[in-house]
Amino acid sequence: MNSEISGTVAGLQQVAQHVEDLDRAVDFYRDVLGLRLITRFDPPGLAFFDLGGPRLLLEAAAPSAVLYLRVANVAQATEHLRAAGVTIEGEPHLIHTDQDGLFGAVGEEEWMAFFRDSENNLIGLSSPRPAGPPATS
Repeated sequence: MNSEISGTVAGLQQVAQHVEDLDRAVDFYRDVLGLRLITRFDPPGLAFFDLGGPRLLLEAAAPSAVLYLRVANVAQATEHLRAAGVTIEGEPHLIHTDQDGLFGAVGEEEWMAFFRDSENNLIGLSSPRPAGPPATS
């Protein structure tokens, strides 16, 4: 399907994520995930984080979204979160082997794990890696 705006969309600018407690969420995203806090506006109760290009907006009025965060090593990132007391919902596992090179190099694997943030939102960790045995921490 061709869209009238398809030629003007340059990329993802921002993702909004629901929070119940902005202070607790800011602490989690800054201190546990290590994201850089760009700014915070109180009122109305908004916090913006840098996602390496796109921004993450935390606000009570936003719906819950599933964020997929790219990391260098899913297994190591999962262990870091577990050590910080984060609830792991899905252990690191192979999601897809790209046999056709649609998302990256032919044969590249995509590994994911899932956890809950301080506001009970589901977050995915994702990392591509060459085919082979699972990465260890």
